[in-house]
Amino acid sequence: MILSSMREVVFGYGKEPIIESLSLDIHGGQFIGIAGPNGAAKSTLLKLMLGLIKPWSGSIQWCVLEDGSKVAVGYVPQQVSSFNAGFPSKVMELVRSGCYSRLGLFGCFKEDQRLVVERSLKQVGMWEFRDRKVGELSGGQKQRVIIARALAQEPQVLVLDEPTTGMDAASRTELYKLLSDDVKQQGRTVIMVTHGLDEVAPYLDTLIQLERKEDEGWRCSVTNSCNVPFGLED
Repeated sequence: MILSSMREVVFGYGKEPIIESLSLDIHGGQFIGIAGPNGAAKSTLLKLMLGLIKPWSGSIQWCVLEDGSKVAVGYVPQQVSSFNAGFPSKVMELVRSGCYSRLGLFGCFKEDQRLVVERSLKQVGMWEFRDRKVGELSGGQKQRVIIARALAQEPQVLVLDEPTTGMDAASRTELYKLLSDDVKQQGRTVIMVTHGLDEVAPYLDTLIQLERKEDEGWRCSVTNSCNVPFGLED
């Protein structure tokens, strides 16, 4: 199922385009990586896809589900976990806030929401820190908590912009496995910007690679991995 389609999209800052004639389909139920060097417009691509910025030209559309509803998207932008030591909320409180949009104006936090929060924190290995203040955590721990908050929204699509910032190698690998398992078990679609392509490649279903070269300009290529290491496809 195609969740999102971009057709002939052009966007830039100032007078110069940084995304040129982009046509791209996002298929559901996949772990999708977006990679490329600095300046290749990886974060800009996410923002266009999410409707946070508007293209100069071209079209961007999300599918409508069978019941007429929109696709639910959870988004974790870059550096969102940079809470200082004085941030007052506890881990549990912050992750619970991911459920509030589904409760309505006078909704009560019920047992099923409590279980969602618990599951989300356990998924990212932060359940034992649930009563700690967020500002007291390490950078990698804060990042995990923010991902747990996004999971607590129970989105159909989870969009992560460089989520492994501040994590050590073991924690990064654990996160990639968690996200891959989530795609397989929950049917969720995960879209993640990453610089660590060598680490995450074995877990990806699709790679979107952005490049900017002086002699070739900007381009976007898509590879379906099918569990084969990138660069070794037939």
